[in-house]
Amino acid sequence: MDTTSPAASPSYRQVQESDDFKDLRRRFRGFVFPCTIFFLVWYFAYVILAAYFPAIMAIPVFANINLGLVLGLLQFVTTFGITIAYVRWADRVFDPRAEAIRDRINGGSPLAADDKDDLR
Repeated sequence: MDTTSPAASPSYRQVQESDDFKDLRRRFRGFVFPCTIFFLVWYFAYVILAAYFPAIMAIPVFANINLGLVLGLLQFVTTFGITIAYVRWADRVFDPRAEAIRDRINGGSPLAADDKDDLR
């Protein structure tokens, strides 16, 4: 059970309006939005090329492998690359800041297993 009184714990609104939380949200958006925009542009460029420029996609690259196949496989590589980049960034930048905010809210200690049940 949480030993801090409800009056001592900040409300969600107070946490959301804190400078630390705003910075956390700004950093998150600063990473996620550009990655999302990049991937969507890259994905739709592939679809547009496949739909409207089949001659370009049919350009042979090696033996029976054409440009369309290479670009299609690069979609998977891009997905994995973005995922790996996000996990590394989150481990290094996002998670430590989120944990610091959580610890400050909880009075300097992470939630115990019993306390997590109270949040459900």
